[in-house]
Amino acid sequence: MGFLTDVGFNDQPVPLHIAGVREMNPSLFEMLGQAADLADAGEAFSCYMAALFGIDAEQRVRRADGRSRFRSSFLDLIKGWGFDSNGPEGAVLKGWVESRFGIFPTFHKDAIRRIASPAWTTYVEEKMSSRFHNNAIYVQLDLLFEFCQWALAHFSAAGSTHVTLYRGVNAFDEHQIVQRIDKRHVVMRLNNLTSFSSDRSVADCFGDTILTVRVPVPKILFFNRLLAAHPLKGESEYLVIGGAYRVTASYF
Repeated sequence: MGFLTDVGFNDQPVPLHIAGVREMNPSLFEMLGQAADLADAGEAFSCYMAALFGIDAEQRVRRADGRSRFRSSFLDLIKGWGFDSNGPEGAVLKGWVESRFGIFPTFHKDAIRRIASPAWTTYVEEKMSSRFHNNAIYVQLDLLFEFCQWALAHFSAAGSTHVTLYRGVNAFDEHQIVQRIDKRHVVMRLNNLTSFSSDRSVADCFGDTILTVRVPVPKILFFNRLLAAHPLKGESEYLVIGGAYRVTASYF
């Protein structure tokens, strides 16, 4: 898994897939193959997820007392991430990246310097919360990743190996500088899941330093136009799998 965390992968990426996901869900990808555009594909994906996991509000399971039983949904995780990437939902998302790609988080509420540190313990407790693991949540995220990769290849980044994205920061607590190349260029180890924006002016709102990164397409879990309705729509946001990246830093 070390290759995925290295700048070498990001310079010359190869496709990434979650083993068995496409093979076990042939009907989804048959539907996607018939989609005329990204909007059609997103609708097909949303319908498939609702049917498979019962995550529509109308499909919530009713208990004997008439109350709805909470079913975890990848959309709930994305919404929680939008409020606070260091909250419990963020821990589950980071835990999925760790589980599927072997990339450990470097920050969750505080810098994670070593296993068994207080920050690591908090992260582990939150990522294992039973609230989010009652509806095959990692399987949902597997499907989200594979759909995202399909959508990028067919509509949003067809023929491209990278997309240029931006992140505004005021400090480097969450990301570790591995190598300083010159005053504006560094190799930085990004947290195992990190938010970026495709709009530089949006990134300007989040910090005095703008990080510009060429992100390999295979490391994108989610992007703002993937689904018609989702909580991150307004910020042109991308969720990017981390590791060591070449970063250009612009200071204001």
